Amino acid sequence: MKVRGERECRECETRWSYYETGRVECPGCGSLRSVGVDDRTAHTDAPASLDLSAYRTQFGEARGTLPVDGVDELKTDLREYVRKRGFIRGGELLPLDGTYLAARELLEAVDCYDRLRDPADPDREYLLNLLAGADDGDRPATGDVPERLREARGMAAARAVDEYRSDLLAFLDELAEGIENDIEADTPASVDFDTPTVADSDIPTVADSDTPTVSVDGGDPGSRIDPTKELLERLRDRAKRVEALNGDVPAADADALVDVADALGEYVRTGSDAAIERARARLADRDA
Repeated sequence: MKVRGERECRECETRWSYYETGRVECPGCGSLRSVGVDDRTAHTDAPASLDLSAYRTQFGEARGTLPVDGVDELKTDLREYVRKRGFIRGGELLPLDGTYLAARELLEAVDCYDRLRDPADPDREYLLNLLAGADDGDRPATGDVPERLREARGMAAARAVDEYRSDLLAFLDELAEGIENDIEADTPASVDFDTPTVADSDIPTVADSDTPTVSVDGGDPGSRIDPTKELLERLRDRAKRVEALNGDVPAADADALVDVADALGEYVRTGSDAAIERARARLADRDA
């Protein structure tokens, strides 16, 4: 989606940021008639927060299987959080952050734990540790993943990487389009590919056909597109393999997928050679 994120209400002249609120109606008067005061940008991330404190209280004393009350509500909240999240905010590419990953893994781990016939103490401790830190983006270390819950780590990694890869490819397409339009206009390539906008409509969230805007740091951003896409294809193959195995791979393999995706995001944002070399090395390690 491409939007003008900074809005001004035509009725009461209140200004607000769609990027921060995710709401199209004016916070002052509720009107849907507004005008954009900035350029359109690619945007996929909706405002979302994750507060699991009530579930920590509810499940903290659980023994054996999880209590029936609260599990469905927990999974609903986790699904809603990951559904809202994206990785392009106001034309900027975001990292694959810890809270999103932890929410994904907790959602998988609850189901995986519930299927165990006789949960052991390490299984329960891992689940509660994941619940304890998820909303702060903290996950147990790779070596702490119990054998019987490693499927949760693997499926969470495969699905998170797939979502991140989709946004990263969309971002690269926007980047390429901005560069192409700069060349056609015979203007020097810039870090922010801003273009003149056309008259705004009363519907604030839908872009017209003008060139979208994305932003990266460093010089020669176009040189990052092909190397990133090539590695994303290899990453896709590995993620699909993990998904075909229902996530049943060593936790180190799952975490390597996440590290590759995040390294490629860093490379696109900054042009860091170290980042893309890290991605290549991690993929090569999985091939060995």
